[in-house]
Amino acid sequence: MREGSSPLIRREDYTAPAYWIRSVDLTFDLDPAKTLVVNRMQVERNPAVAAQALRLDGEELNLTRVLVNGDSVSFRVENQQLVLDNLPETPFTLEVRTTCAPEKNTQLSGLYTSGGGFFTQCEAEGFRRITYFLDRPDVMATFSVTLKADATKYPVLLSNGNLVEQGTLDGGKHYAKWVDPHPKPSYLFALVAANLVCREQKIRARSGREHLLQVYVRAGDLDKTEHAMNSLIASVAWDEARFGLSLDLDRFMIVAVSDFNMGAMENKGLNIFNTKYVLANPATATDADYAGIESVVGHEYFHNWTGNRITCRDWFQLSLKEGLTVFRDQEFSQDLVHSPSARAVKRIEDVRTLRQHQFPEDAGPMAHPVRPDSYVEINNFYTATVYDKGAEVVRMMQTLVGRDGFARGMTLYFQRHDGQAVTCDDFAQAIADANPGSALATHLAIFKRWYSQAGTPRVQARGHYNADARTYTLELSQQGLPSPGQPTKEPWVIPVAMGLIGPRGEHLPLQLVGEDAPVGTERVLVLHEERQRYEFTGLDVEPVPSLLRGFSAPVLLEDHLSDADLLHLLAHDADPFNRWEAGQRLALNRLLGAIRTGQALHLDAAYIEAMRSVLRHPTLDAAFKELVLTLPSEGYLAEQLEEVDPQRIHQVREAARLQLAQALHHDWEWAFETHQVRGGYSPDPVSAGQRALANLALAYLCLGASVTHDPVWPGRTYQRFKDATNMTDRLGALSALVNSHAELAEAALQRFHALFRDEALVIDKWFALQAAASEKDGRVFARARQLLSHPDFSLRNPNRARSLITALCFMNPAAFHRTDAAGYVFWADRVLELDAINPQLAARVARAMDRWKQLAEPYRSAAREAIARVAARAELSNDVREIVTRALAD
Repeated sequence: MREGSSPLIRREDYTAPAYWIRSVDLTFDLDPAKTLVVNRMQVERNPAVAAQALRLDGEELNLTRVLVNGDSVSFRVENQQLVLDNLPETPFTLEVRTTCAPEKNTQLSGLYTSGGGFFTQCEAEGFRRITYFLDRPDVMATFSVTLKADATKYPVLLSNGNLVEQGTLDGGKHYAKWVDPHPKPSYLFALVAANLVCREQKIRARSGREHLLQVYVRAGDLDKTEHAMNSLIASVAWDEARFGLSLDLDRFMIVAVSDFNMGAMENKGLNIFNTKYVLANPATATDADYAGIESVVGHEYFHNWTGNRITCRDWFQLSLKEGLTVFRDQEFSQDLVHSPSARAVKRIEDVRTLRQHQFPEDAGPMAHPVRPDSYVEINNFYTATVYDKGAEVVRMMQTLVGRDGFARGMTLYFQRHDGQAVTCDDFAQAIADANPGSALATHLAIFKRWYSQAGTPRVQARGHYNADARTYTLELSQQGLPSPGQPTKEPWVIPVAMGLIGPRGEHLPLQLVGEDAPVGTERVLVLHEERQRYEFTGLDVEPVPSLLRGFSAPVLLEDHLSDADLLHLLAHDADPFNRWEAGQRLALNRLLGAIRTGQALHLDAAYIEAMRSVLRHPTLDAAFKELVLTLPSEGYLAEQLEEVDPQRIHQVREAARLQLAQALHHDWEWAFETHQVRGGYSPDPVSAGQRALANLALAYLCLGASVTHDPVWPGRTYQRFKDATNMTDRLGALSALVNSHAELAEAALQRFHALFRDEALVIDKWFALQAAASEKDGRVFARARQLLSHPDFSLRNPNRARSLITALCFMNPAAFHRTDAAGYVFWADRVLELDAINPQLAARVARAMDRWKQLAEPYRSAAREAIARVAARAELSNDVREIVTRALAD
């Protein structure tokens, strides 16, 4: 869609549809150049809405016939809508015949071709590119779908629901008929017609019902589907055990396709996945890939209930399904591990993602509430705020009502709303109603501000110990900064999980003044006013407060703790998240101090010794050690500064890495040698943690060697790269060589490409590693620009485009933000090129410049010029225009 075709859509303007579509019978005669779609709908007026014309959405369709109850009728097309007047008062049958050209669909929205097969992507508004329809989530219908196609080219014919009939047709064709008994909105429709192979597994639910699980991939990839299948089986079992939610179809199918804009899509019973989140074996996939597959498979399966059975009334309620389902997939991954430390690692990783992606969004021009108030292009609001912050809102609900209380709320939610299209308010009300007397129920009106207010709250904490009275007074206050369209903020409900730690590392009993006895050593304080005071009594020693344990709310905490306090928490806190947080803040204090003052960084002995203690700690998990010893990213450092000089941030962080490499050289050697994983590959948390720490150690050892010019560790690393029996270790060694700019890096890169030239997902890693490598003298940017011309690079495949462009523009600030503005020219050229092919992908890349106003000169002026250049393009999609217009706004 080009500029001018989409008005501003406002949540307050929502009205129910004038018509309902109760059932749909679709017939597809599939052909890449010209697919015929016959759409027969059972339509009835909505008596709650005044009589008006029926307006069906459509886009890039060739309309050939319109029938009402079997008779031709007059119609018109206005603003890409099929408009019908003078329709019957009673329910009627509407038949619409159209054709489309799937092979020309480079947007990958609607019906398109990939690798010789047909695939669909209909969320959010892709179904209108298949046929004319009321393409909105509150119109739910049952679907019957008949697919016809060449039997040789497309032997597999799939759609939503259950297969009820199949057979042969004249002319070498065949057909399959699928019926989905559950009403669904059009965005959940899917079809696949391709030459695929399948892994199958039958399972039996707790009810005794048998289900068939299937994972479809192209021939040659079947050996990479075991983990996806195991993840699906685990997801089905977990949802039954945790929430009592069972699979409601005879079969559940996953199909992998290499051309896909997103990670995966939860179409009812027929999930279509990016190959990145299906295919894995030890030789081609890393531990992170295995974890990603488990998470995404779980996420899409859990949508079967939270998104499909209960869906969104309108797209402003997107977090109703996405925030809730992200929370569910996070809980799933945590519940699959059996140790508290492994659960904590998962939580830390999720929070790190939130801070690196959502917090900057909350502080930038695209800031919006979890439930947005308006949009031009809905595709632009599939954001970290809707997904990740939305998940944190759900998590706070669970914190306020407890795990069992949350399960009761989910049960009530389904009792009330199964089969409906509802709102975020409906969900919050169900959780609160199931837990009367809870903090959530008491403060529900205030709590719902999390859905309506943008921005990240700032929480100030100050404590005072009175030795004579044996009391510790904690004062908490909150503030919300202005964001676009919201100059002022009202208080949020903020659960603050906390504890108090004594001087010997003891966890002190928590008794508020007025209470008869202590209530454990950890509790949740509920901050719901601008300022609240809490006075703890019965304390014989001055404590160090441990606040926001487990990251109990998505806020910025300023607790004014000293270095000594942070070192104490790092050594003694029973909460692993806050222990990690203490280590990160110790690093932040030193890095930000050097960045702000312009002085040379010097890591003091106390910090070095603290990091050595963590690394050598006899009981801490390796995965946790790796997280503590990984410095805050350059992007996260930038978010702590009012004015950002990306090159200065890079210099200081690299100096810190080099000092850690040199000061802990013998400790890194010990860590590498003692954390080798012997035997066959397994992606379990313990083995993955050992590999992560060993690879971090190797990276530091190679970095140290880059200064001393000692060839031993680069040589050992290259040998490890060649001998590795799994992709995690092979890529870890390659990364160590590339990021230390070792002489052997080029030979390793060439060898890697030769080994995996036929593995698309591995070659994506090859591109991404080079584009995200530590910048040195402009070499990385120059390499990235050269890679645009590599025979294996293509803008038309989203994975490949992201592997190079996103890696450079989002993950490598020092290479992207150049004083000569070449990085911004690179960005603008790619956004404009992508916009002509795939506006959704172009808009994602455009977001790299959201925070340009925080840049120091000369970066700021050059960045604005690049954004203005993109905005000046006359032929620009609504997707990109909305992004750049908001970026340039004052």
